[in-house]
Amino acid sequence: MRAPARELFRDAAFPATDSSLFSSFSTPLARFREDITWRRPQEICATPQLFADNPQEGQVKQGLLGDCWLLCACAALQKSQHLLNQVIPPGQPSWLDQTYRGAFTFRVWQFGRWVEVTVDDRLPCLAGRLCFSRCQRADVFWLPLLEKVYAKVHGSYEHLWAGQVADALVDLTGGLAERWTLKDLARASGHQDRPGNSEHRACRQLLGLKDRCLISCAVLSPREGAKGGTCWTPRMRRSCFRNSRKGSSGWRRRNSSRSSMRSPLATRSRRLAICRASTQVLRHTQELPGAWVEGQSAGGCRNNSGFPSNPKFWLRVSEPSEVYVAVLQRPRVRTLGRAGWAQAPAGNDHAVWSPVGFPSKDYQAVGLHIWKVEKQRVSLPRVLSSPPVAGTVCHAYDREVHLRCELAPGYYLAVPSTFLKDVPGKFLLRVFSSGRVSLSAVKPVAQSPAPREALPLGEWETVRLRGSWRLGQTAGGSRNFASYPTNPCFPLSVPEGTGPRCIRIALQQDCQDGKCHPIGFHVFQVPPGGRGPGAPSLLLQEPLLSCVPHRYAQEVSRLCHLPAGSYRIVPSTYLPDLEGVFTVTIATRIDRRSIHSQEALGQLLQEASFMAVMKT
Repeated sequence: MRAPARELFRDAAFPATDSSLFSSFSTPLARFREDITWRRPQEICATPQLFADNPQEGQVKQGLLGDCWLLCACAALQKSQHLLNQVIPPGQPSWLDQTYRGAFTFRVWQFGRWVEVTVDDRLPCLAGRLCFSRCQRADVFWLPLLEKVYAKVHGSYEHLWAGQVADALVDLTGGLAERWTLKDLARASGHQDRPGNSEHRACRQLLGLKDRCLISCAVLSPREGAKGGTCWTPRMRRSCFRNSRKGSSGWRRRNSSRSSMRSPLATRSRRLAICRASTQVLRHTQELPGAWVEGQSAGGCRNNSGFPSNPKFWLRVSEPSEVYVAVLQRPRVRTLGRAGWAQAPAGNDHAVWSPVGFPSKDYQAVGLHIWKVEKQRVSLPRVLSSPPVAGTVCHAYDREVHLRCELAPGYYLAVPSTFLKDVPGKFLLRVFSSGRVSLSAVKPVAQSPAPREALPLGEWETVRLRGSWRLGQTAGGSRNFASYPTNPCFPLSVPEGTGPRCIRIALQQDCQDGKCHPIGFHVFQVPPGGRGPGAPSLLLQEPLLSCVPHRYAQEVSRLCHLPAGSYRIVPSTYLPDLEGVFTVTIATRIDRRSIHSQEALGQLLQEASFMAVMKT
């Protein structure tokens, strides 16, 4: 009598249907919708196995899915058996074992912890063969199963189309991943090389890192740039790279100068992902969760007056250390798109760099700054108004941003921030250090609102001017933008012969539903000797005085002394095309000579009151 057939696991949370393959049918994968079938490994080959006995036969090959960024990280994972065991724990069932039930459990690092993910082993196929990732040998299945686990974490296979190698390295190691270019390596070495020399120096630096880091190289070739480029991972014993897109066993330089198969280090546009997953050097780690809460702790970047309200952390360094501090965002709603890079208009203090498409929909533009303090009990306004000892060059739409510092023993204040104010989000602050460190959150202190600035004593003449910012007309934004000269412009005149006048200029906006724009203003002096230049050309000059940075406040003001002359007041919002109505109030103190008098008023009043009582 035959034994009953074993019932194999079917993952209801990630079924073998289109819902697991597609999210919006917006990638070239959609053309194969009707042709993809799902098969278990024993239906694909006679003797499936998880790993190959020969590591060369387990090499990574890419299929129809545009996820070479993930496959680069998977290939790099093979460099360390310890790291591979973290993701694919030993003891997985074999297809020949009695315990086989069609289920495999892998682990992925997510937002500070390792998460176990179980999937069935039904895999997408075309014409009976795997249509996505596969190993060099067709009967080895660790890679397509890991790809399925990652697709389940992200919601679908299509969600894996385009991404960042560094993000996948973090998810598969729990380590810290940096993105380098050859220019970064040359700059770090402190030498300006002739063409070719920087490549050799970069190779030497990479060889020095290969034994303690995972290294991956992404390259956009002229032929394949539109398809997301090519990913490369370093081989164990040599400095050449193998291609995970083509599944080649290695790369060799061709002598022909016209050859398209150039070294991945021969062009400075190559991007390297360096993952420090080893604990040999950065053996001390600390991490704490945090959040930006609208109206409370989402203060925006240093351009905003609300910056001090951002989450703050004490970092204590006990010995001279190499320290990496990183801010890892928790993603919002996942979307599709191709990864690229674009630059937003640069500001006086910060710029915003945005990956076009995939990441910018999931993540906010985030930055990080660190200040050295003498002790934990300090004046935060004074500290935050001084230059930091380290800070990100710009706010970036990356899942994780980080700083590398050489820090002396002492206390430091770390402040992660979003670029815009009142943007909510959650994050994990991570610290990797060669020496002993401790990390703690700064407890927020309730603060009362700042009182409105009062006018000094004296007699004042006040003028109020109404204006508005209109989309496409007078909403030019701050001086960071070319549209700034379109902002409203109000005249101010100080007459001759009176000397410098004390003047208070206030800008008050009409906040709709309690929501205010970040506002500020500049004052420009019209050159003497005639009418001077027109308003647009005048506003291209440096202002005489300013009320900045732009603040999320209903009113901002500036008290000043202006000599005789003609001036122009230009109120603005920080970003262009923000509509609103405002009032500019100009209060000028009137200086008069005082009149001395010896009259006494109190006695006469008392006598009159006394006589009135007696008559009654």
